[in-house]
Amino acid sequence: MKKFLFSFLASALFVVSGHGQTLNIGDTAPSASYKMMNIDGSQLSINDIKGENGALIIFTCNSCPFVVGRGETTEGWEGRYNGMTALASENGIGTLLVNSNSARRDDSDSFMKMKSHAMEMEYLAPYVLDEESKLANNFSARTTPHVFLFNGDLELIYVGSIDDNVDSAEGVEEHFLKDAITRSAEGKRIKTNTTKAVGCSIKRAKS
Repeated sequence: MKKFLFSFLASALFVVSGHGQTLNIGDTAPSASYKMMNIDGSQLSINDIKGENGALIIFTCNSCPFVVGRGETTEGWEGRYNGMTALASENGIGTLLVNSNSARRDDSDSFMKMKSHAMEMEYLAPYVLDEESKLANNFSARTTPHVFLFNGDLELIYVGSIDDNVDSAEGVEEHFLKDAITRSAEGKRIKTNTTKAVGCSIKRAKS
């Protein structure tokens, strides 16, 4: 767990922030039928991507170093998205990547840049635009990334970070999300069902 307290936490540029109380374990996914624009032009909701055994929702973006990395300083978590998407799919869980940075639609998180970024990273999961941060607000999602894993009844079974080391996949000691997916699929209790979401704050437009 010491690896989780990486050097970024000392930087004023990146924060762990809140927007109300996030969902609690056992809560039902809010706005499951809310449609969002996928990068391929289709409209998708959580219900649309949900698998027999649940749904994995990852709030993300195009530019946060906790997502995309920063040179040799940190690898970022984005490179692990496809692995988690594939693992989830193997276990009957659908995945949705959500960009809720509504304050940056004219900048790094425009729909066109979402398209190009997803193509560059070869995302396996749909990547949708959350208008006015509606889904993020209803989830009280805080950071990019922020992970929410639901079971087949869309009840929250894990929330927080992907793992304990944003700097390096090879340095991970605690595979929070991976363990939650596999243990859930095996019908076992998830030992760690809540961790701190660490990353850049979701950039909500001012009302």
